[in-house]
Amino acid sequence: MTDLQITLFGAGGVFIVGVFSYNKWQEYKAKKSVERAFSTDHDDVLMREGDAPVTDVPEPVLRQEPRFDAAPAAKAEPSFGAPPAAPVSDAPVHAEPSLGDSPAEPVQAPAAEPVQEVSAASEQATSLVDPLIDCLLPLSLEAPVRGDKILPVLQTLRLVGNKPVHFIGLHVNGDWEPITHGGVYTKMQGGVQLASRSTALNELEYSELVTRLRGVADEIGAEPEVPDMMEVMAEARNLYRFVAGHDAQLGVNLHTNGAPWAISTLLFALEKQGFDVRPDGRFVMPDGDGSYLFSLSTNVTLAEETTPRLTLLLDVPCVAPARDGFGSMVACAKALVGRLDATIVDDYNQALSDAALAEIAGQVQEFYQEMDAADIPAGSTRALRLFS
Repeated sequence: MTDLQITLFGAGGVFIVGVFSYNKWQEYKAKKSVERAFSTDHDDVLMREGDAPVTDVPEPVLRQEPRFDAAPAAKAEPSFGAPPAAPVSDAPVHAEPSLGDSPAEPVQAPAAEPVQEVSAASEQATSLVDPLIDCLLPLSLEAPVRGDKILPVLQTLRLVGNKPVHFIGLHVNGDWEPITHGGVYTKMQGGVQLASRSTALNELEYSELVTRLRGVADEIGAEPEVPDMMEVMAEARNLYRFVAGHDAQLGVNLHTNGAPWAISTLLFALEKQGFDVRPDGRFVMPDGDGSYLFSLSTNVTLAEETTPRLTLLLDVPCVAPARDGFGSMVACAKALVGRLDATIVDDYNQALSDAALAEIAGQVQEFYQEMDAADIPAGSTRALRLFS
């Protein structure tokens, strides 16, 4: 081995020892740094011995999106059943004396679960803020509030567009109830109706709602939980499809067999038959509970003195099956036939036989079954809210 090789080997060994020593020094410095950062000299409030854990953090209000049928695995929107074949106008439909073809298999919609905290005794509260037909708006309160103080603020947010907004509160006694004077509430729940007979809740209305809701929440010391707009719009459209597809107004007509009837003569006959005259001039058949079973139109303006035709009209989704609105309407029409010398006809002046009327009555029962399957029974509070 030459002197040059020995020198080179020696220099290489010194270099290797130097690198090794430098790495060890760096590891030592890093270790000391970590030890200082995680030393136990800090006063860690989470690790103090003897302190009880914080347990008074309020539970979040569980928001349950309203549902109408079993949620699909994909993002496809659920549906109550077959949508209407043609677009439905905003005005109520005066149907022929037939409800048409109903879906062969009505969609079975499970009953929506109420808000978790709502007890069975709070029926009035759940009828105002209903998970099936309302978008739920939980509000977490900073502290218990009195109804007297928050009611004036809540009154400023009662409608967005034509959709009603309601609020209920969790009373200190543990029951959900409509917010009233004298009540003290620890939680609140708002709700905006997703659809009406005329329209679904839309993006503009929902944006307005969110803006106004935040203002109300600031005034009463609450924090609102705002649902995702896209989800709410999908629910609103779905509910509106159901409403539009079941907005059935069923009419039968009486046509004079002779000269047109004088309006003054009609008034006497209708009063004898049990009709009430409403302030707006409509004739209605009372149901005994403050509402009515069906209405009657003279088909002429108030300025006219005679009419050859009367129309009895049943708002099918708004009358409970137990009241037999269609049967009562047909019985009334037959009674008026004798009083007025008339014939029961359809919209095309074709006489309606007893067999035809019986067939229509069967279709009405099928219609009621569809509404029951959707958990929106005809004549129920839900139905009256949706079809008002």
